[in-house]
Amino acid sequence: MAWENHTLNSNFILLGIFDHSPTHIFLFSLVLGIFTVAFMGNTIMVLLIYLDTQLHTPMYLLLSQLSLMDLMLICTTVPKMTFNYLSGKKSISLAGCGTQIFLYVSLLGSECFLLAAMAYDRYVAICHPLRYSVLMSQKICCLVAVSSWVVGSFDGIIVIAVALSFPYCGSREIPHFFCDVPALLTLSCTNTLLFERLMFICCVIMLLFPVAVIIASYVRVIMAVIHMGSGEGRRKAFATCSSHLMVVGMYYGAAMFIYMRPVSDRSPTQDKMVSAFYTILTPMLNPLIYSLRNKEVARAFMKVLGRGKSGE
Repeated sequence: MAWENHTLNSNFILLGIFDHSPTHIFLFSLVLGIFTVAFMGNTIMVLLIYLDTQLHTPMYLLLSQLSLMDLMLICTTVPKMTFNYLSGKKSISLAGCGTQIFLYVSLLGSECFLLAAMAYDRYVAICHPLRYSVLMSQKICCLVAVSSWVVGSFDGIIVIAVALSFPYCGSREIPHFFCDVPALLTLSCTNTLLFERLMFICCVIMLLFPVAVIIASYVRVIMAVIHMGSGEGRRKAFATCSSHLMVVGMYYGAAMFIYMRPVSDRSPTQDKMVSAFYTILTPMLNPLIYSLRNKEVARAFMKVLGRGKSGE
C-alpha cells in the first residue's frame, strides 16, 4: 500500500534538456534535424538491405539489425521529449516511464552484443576467408542476431523489474529528458546501493565483455591486414574496420561514462549531454559512417533509385 501511495498516484516530471531561450530553441531545432536524418538514414539502410539480394550476407544482416536498433532507440526518447517541449507538459506516467526504461536498456544491451558480433564477423572475413561461409553461415548469423535481441531484452526486464520495485517520493522531478535509471534512482525513498552494485556488475558483463571481444578481434585483424600483400585489399580492410571502430568508440565510451560511475558522482548536466550524444547523435552517424564509406550500399541505393525512376 505504501508503494502505491508513493509511486502509483502521480506521474513523474521530466525536466528536459531545453528551455525557451533563443539558444535552446536553435538547439532543439538542431535535435529535430538530427532525428530526421537518423530516422531516414536508418530506415533507408534497413530497406536497402532487405530489398537488395546482393546485400543478403552476414555482414549486412548484422548491419541491418544495428540500424533497426538505432531507429528504435532514437524513437524511444526524442518523440516524447519533443511532445513535452512543444506542449509544455513535462509529465510522464509510470507505465510510460517503465516502457522507456525497458526499451532503452534492452536496445543498449542488444547493441553491445551486436557490435561484438560485427567485430567477430570482420575477424573471420579477413583472417579466415576460406572458412567464412562455415563460421559465419546464414544460420549462425541469424542465431547471433536473435541472441543479441534476447540478451538485451532479458537485461531490460531485470532492470525495469528492480527499478520499479522501489518507492519514489519527494519532488518526483527527473533531471533528464527521458526516464533513465540512474536519474530515476535519485528520487527513491530507500537506499538503492545494492541495486547500483547490481547495475555495475551488469555493465561489466554487457559492456566490458563485448569490448574485450572487439579488441581481441581487431588486434588479430590489424595484424592480418599489415601482412597483406595486396595494397587494394589492405585499403578495403582498413576502410571497413575503421568504420566499425568509430562506431564502437563513440558508443562504448559514452555508455561506460554514464553507467559505470556511482550515482553520487553524477552531474545531471553531464549525464544529459552524454546521453544526448549516444541516444540522438550516434544513431544518425551510424548509417552515414557505414553508407558513405561503403560502395555496396551506395550501389544498392542507386539501384533502388533507378528502379523508382524507371517505374515513373
